[in-house]
Amino acid sequence: MTAVHPVPLRAPRRVPPALFAGVVAVGLAVSAWGARDRVTWFLETVWVLVGLPLAVLARRRFPLTGLLCGLLTAHALVLALGGHYTYAEVPVGDWVRDTFGLERNPYDRFGHLMQGFVPAVLVRELLSRTSPLRGSRWLAPLTVCACLAFSACFELLEWLAAEIGGHGADAFLATQGDVWDTQWDMCCALIGAVLSLLLLSRVHDRQLRTLTAVAPGPRRSVESAG
Repeated sequence: MTAVHPVPLRAPRRVPPALFAGVVAVGLAVSAWGARDRVTWFLETVWVLVGLPLAVLARRRFPLTGLLCGLLTAHALVLALGGHYTYAEVPVGDWVRDTFGLERNPYDRFGHLMQGFVPAVLVRELLSRTSPLRGSRWLAPLTVCACLAFSACFELLEWLAAEIGGHGADAFLATQGDVWDTQWDMCCALIGAVLSLLLLSRVHDRQLRTLTAVAPGPRRSVESAG
């Protein structure tokens, strides 16, 4: 009788993380070239300027799922585009405004929707891999709370920029005359976070299982913590 040898588990073919990093680096360089306001460009893209090196440095010790890498890349490009034109003047937002008869350029709203949609997967991945929350019913609500907290912190930074820069910070704030802009921004982030969890949790769980099975690392489970 022929012995059956177990087939070693292999990770599915995935886009190399270096490709994502390269796309982000090129996007940043292009957006910086001829940016309408250098200060606004820096304020809008500082998260990418800090996050990209951190992700590259931690890629071996803490590799990210392909889903999260793709989402972070998309978010970085959204920020780079907004930084290049300023959010109130992004051409695709002008086209949407004119086509649907809106009162304002909606690219800022889309940016804040992404501010909830993408960080939700980031927070979920960090909590799933470094805390006892994986598989817990608390994972989703705590993820949404973290996204709302980040959105609130961002609005406080916008307030600080307005206090320091005065009217010079108008391009960064992108309020476009809306007195409820801050509340709308946080609402969009909330909607984005909830949509992300509803649409991507199952896919994210599959990728997390594959990642931890192929490259296991220290992670506490709910059972071991109990």
